Amino acid sequence: MTEILYENWEPVIGLELHVQLNTKTKMYSRSRNHFGDEPNTNIDVVDTAQPGTLPILNKEVIKFAIQFGLAIGAEISRYSTFDRKSYFYPDSPRNFQITQFFNPILKGGTVTCDVDGHTKHFKITEAHLEDDSGMLKHFSSFAGVDYNRAGIPLIEVVSAPMMHSPKDASSYAMALRAIMQYLGIAKCNMEEGGLRMDTNISVRPKGDKTLRPKIEIKNMNSFHNMELAIEAEVRRQIQAYTLSPHEEFEKVVQPGTYRFDLPTKKSIMMRRKEDVLDYRYFPEPDLVPIVLKEEEIEALYATLPELPHQRFLRYITDLKIPADSASILINDKYSSDFFEEALPIAKNATSLCNWIIVEFYGRLKGKGITLQDSGLKSAYVGKLIRMIEEKVITGPIAKQVADDMLQNPDKDSEVIVKENPNYQPVSDTSIIEPIVDKVLEGNPQSIADYKAGKTKALAFLVGQVMKETKGKASPSVVNDLILKKIH
Repeated sequence: MTEILYENWEPVIGLELHVQLNTKTKMYSRSRNHFGDEPNTNIDVVDTAQPGTLPILNKEVIKFAIQFGLAIGAEISRYSTFDRKSYFYPDSPRNFQITQFFNPILKGGTVTCDVDGHTKHFKITEAHLEDDSGMLKHFSSFAGVDYNRAGIPLIEVVSAPMMHSPKDASSYAMALRAIMQYLGIAKCNMEEGGLRMDTNISVRPKGDKTLRPKIEIKNMNSFHNMELAIEAEVRRQIQAYTLSPHEEFEKVVQPGTYRFDLPTKKSIMMRRKEDVLDYRYFPEPDLVPIVLKEEEIEALYATLPELPHQRFLRYITDLKIPADSASILINDKYSSDFFEEALPIAKNATSLCNWIIVEFYGRLKGKGITLQDSGLKSAYVGKLIRMIEEKVITGPIAKQVADDMLQNPDKDSEVIVKENPNYQPVSDTSIIEPIVDKVLEGNPQSIADYKAGKTKALAFLVGQVMKETKGKASPSVVNDLILKKIH
């Protein structure tokens, strides 16, 4: 989706991303932090708020927060505290959440990413730690609560309201997800609720620097859907202001918490937005403050891996991969690591990148699975690219080999080629020459065009021969025969 122009209006977008941290146990208990188990099996007396129980902070949560802060250049609070946020829902057994309202662990920071070929820097306001709630499950005649998720550690990352298009928002969210994955502190699996996105959206006349009332769309479940929701809501607000040009902005936009209805592509209000006073924040009496030492932070800084944007710059500068392709590759850590493993074998970085994000992604999308789920081996993909580069196989044959690789991911691509006689390229000139003669006889205009300096005509003639041989002819042999006959 290209960046949308709104004539005389400017969208103003901020995101709140809730990321489940990949700890072994929960934030305040020793219950297992794991998705997909039977309901209410990963719980204990702390998670269900039994009387007299006390939370004990998981130290790994602090470590993960510091690593994220270092990665985005945030100010890491040497002294941070926990607070109670009161709300009354069936999936909240305590009737309050333990969060960080007054003294969050991270302040500021920047997420850098590529948006349609332009590098942009998005500011972070703060990031704080909190625990997750349970999950309501609705059945035909009753509802139940699964507390397996209750107490799972979250880091909530709040951006500044400085995004101005749906593409800005999705690029920022994907970049932040990649940072979490590269650090190894979160899986960010959206199907499992590992990354949940809330969008805050308002609009204003271009040139106006004030902020008008915003609406919040909760729990976006995909980057594409988030783009659709933002676009629809921006257009709704512009229309509302255009039809009601008076200054009572609150009445026009109706600030509140909304959900996005995908079939109708409309924002539907769920409730009026709560005021800060409604949550009755006050310091958490059962947890001591977090006090950090400089040496602890410096030790974690030394462990930081190559981060997504650093890898992006290396790909476009050192490996000469096109920026749009590099951006796709680095936004999924598994794919990027897969590329890194295959590159020493494949040699040609651009070709390898294209085969991963075009050929294999395309095939996997049709199957509804990811590269990680496919079982493909990076070494075998590297060998496939090397066989193409060394002209052991042609491009059309390589595509057939790729299909076979997905059917048998544990089978070496070189073995697949050797075992199939149809995958052996034809280099015998006695077989290819009659086909070349036939193509030249049928395309006199292309010969004339080539002689007139139109080099694309030669590629057309080679392509026709390849088509006649079903991609089996050696392109170099075909090229040499054609040039020899038309000169």
